[in-house]
Amino acid sequence: MIQRALIIAAFIAASTSGHAAIYELPPEGQDVIGAISTVVAAYDDTLVDIARRHGLGYQDIVRANPNVNVWLPGEGTEVVLPNRFVLPPGPRSGLILNLAEYRMYYYPEPKAGEPAKVHTYPMSIGRMDWETPLGRTQITAMAKNPAWYPPQSVRDEHAADGDPLPRIVPPGPLNPLGTRALRLGIPGYLIHGTNRPAGVGMRVSHGCIRMFPEDVEFLFERIQVKTVVRIIDVPVKIGWDGEALVAEVHPLLEVPQPLVDESLEQLEQLDADIGIPEVEFLSKDPLTHVTEQFISATAVRPGQLDWDIVEVLVERSDGIPVAAGTSIAAAGISINGSDIKNAATSAASQ
Repeated sequence: MIQRALIIAAFIAASTSGHAAIYELPPEGQDVIGAISTVVAAYDDTLVDIARRHGLGYQDIVRANPNVNVWLPGEGTEVVLPNRFVLPPGPRSGLILNLAEYRMYYYPEPKAGEPAKVHTYPMSIGRMDWETPLGRTQITAMAKNPAWYPPQSVRDEHAADGDPLPRIVPPGPLNPLGTRALRLGIPGYLIHGTNRPAGVGMRVSHGCIRMFPEDVEFLFERIQVKTVVRIIDVPVKIGWDGEALVAEVHPLLEVPQPLVDESLEQLEQLDADIGIPEVEFLSKDPLTHVTEQFISATAVRPGQLDWDIVEVLVERSDGIPVAAGTSIAAAGISINGSDIKNAATSAASQ
């Protein structure tokens, strides 16, 4: 009963305008927002449809529902909505783009007398051959109904595929920038909408950040030029939820994200990259990421992890936050191991 009440309270706290998820920031020393829930699919739903209605991207919904058909989940199928997040590390200000998570977090300046809040949105990132760069930058310009000036490299790629692009693509339904664009201080990179929203939450762009049209329009009205933007690649996040240390693990970006049973028509709808080259990468072991984030999370407040749970989460890498440790003060409290089995299938377990 208490768990159900907490879930209801979390959804009340997450006010929604359009599809934007807005949460009150947890108090200092707490790091988890949102809640896992479920919905029942209608006969004509796809997982992509359900994801968009609930502020989730393609990878979010697919990883949380590994045994559900993406394109025909079936009427009456229970679909998990993984709308629970550990906030990314670092200052809670400006705009943070976590590439490994395919998700952005915006911390607007709180209005007088109102609590601080955080917005979160799914996003698409650059393909393996057009990686989105990491680093600190800012928004330098904003445009409604922008024209697109494709860079020569993109025009060359399209020409090689027999799909030549004009030098200027005017605003309208054929413009891949959609209705809004935020220019970053990194030359050539934008945060923008899209005319192919089914691919949001995937690795599909030429390096820019794509958002759902309704999300970028909502954000556009609430963000300003000179807002600081941090672009990070953090596949493991660990933070505090009460006395529990919660871990959220995503696949490393170096590993191509497989698509499940899509036809050529569906790949076209997603605007997905299907020609990912086989490249050998040197990257950190996932447990190294866990260790780094654990050290960061416990720098001020000591805690301990259950490494058996951590190993299961790393193996699963589905992005669903699960209690994986406790504070030292609460070391006598056992971690509910059933969370591992239930987190992706039952809202009640959260």
